[in-house]
Amino acid sequence: MKVHDLPTPALLVDLAAFDRNVATMAERWPGTSLRPHVKAFKSTALARRLADAGHTAFCCATVREMVGMAVAGLDYDLLLANECLDLSRLTPVVEDGARITVAVDSDETIDAAARAGIPEVLIDVDVGLPRCGCDPADAGRLADLARSRGMQVRGVMGYEGHLMREPGDTKADLVERSMELLLDAQAAVGGEVVSGGGTGTWEENRWVTELQAGSYCLMDTEYTPHAAGFENALTVLTTVVSKSAKGWGVLDAGLKAFGMDHGDPTVLEAGDCWFVSDEHITFGIAEGKDVAVGDRVQVLPAHIDPTVSQHERMHVIQDDDVVDEWEIDLRGW
Repeated sequence: MKVHDLPTPALLVDLAAFDRNVATMAERWPGTSLRPHVKAFKSTALARRLADAGHTAFCCATVREMVGMAVAGLDYDLLLANECLDLSRLTPVVEDGARITVAVDSDETIDAAARAGIPEVLIDVDVGLPRCGCDPADAGRLADLARSRGMQVRGVMGYEGHLMREPGDTKADLVERSMELLLDAQAAVGGEVVSGGGTGTWEENRWVTELQAGSYCLMDTEYTPHAAGFENALTVLTTVVSKSAKGWGVLDAGLKAFGMDHGDPTVLEAGDCWFVSDEHITFGIAEGKDVAVGDRVQVLPAHIDPTVSQHERMHVIQDDDVVDEWEIDLRGW
């Protein structure tokens, strides 16, 4: 199949760019020192390609992702890197022999893990992002509580998400301060694992034993300036469905095909995005550009995670050829 044969809108993955991104990250974070974050791509087919590159430990954002990865046989070491109060769907996964670890940051989340028979936990620590994570001073107590409930405490987790887009001249120092909080907590908790970081701090974070990066392999326009070394590998293929004599065109993909929380998508070559409707992008046609109804136009998303989750599959391309299809089989909760 050729790219122009695909119905639109369609997710495209440039295989060469994807492979370069994977190789770049693997050089700095080889093997299980990288724990790819499944939430970025929600595809066991893509995850399997990362496992083939040596990254056999994964972290997930939802129980659905955890179960799907285990069913696919990608269960060497799965971390649920979010707090959850209903882990019952993971009980049979544990009983089937998958290695399952969950993040906990309170008595309640420890109770939930114990009820579900989860064998291993990480103590999630607040390192500056106002989201999940316990007070660093409470980490030791929570570790003791988890052990008293029969669970092994593998170590700590802390996500410096507030620093992923920090300017380069201040990022390294601020990451170090966040990681000092995490290492202080680890001293009280024990265990060998210090898990954290992401694509935006892949170069600056020298303290974690495993990096939780996911966006790096596909990338988006909002993230690219903050993670040097990676390139945009994911686009949305669209079709020009209308053209006005007043200088604009309309594409057949809109709010239901893109994650919009990080800004407008970028229309490649044909012009500039004016606004995004439910099913359409209206764009100003670039000066000197000959645009016709029926033309195919690729569009870069500003945020890949919610963009990917709105589609059923990714079409893997080499030049104009569609060479593979990766089902987005981990959508939902």
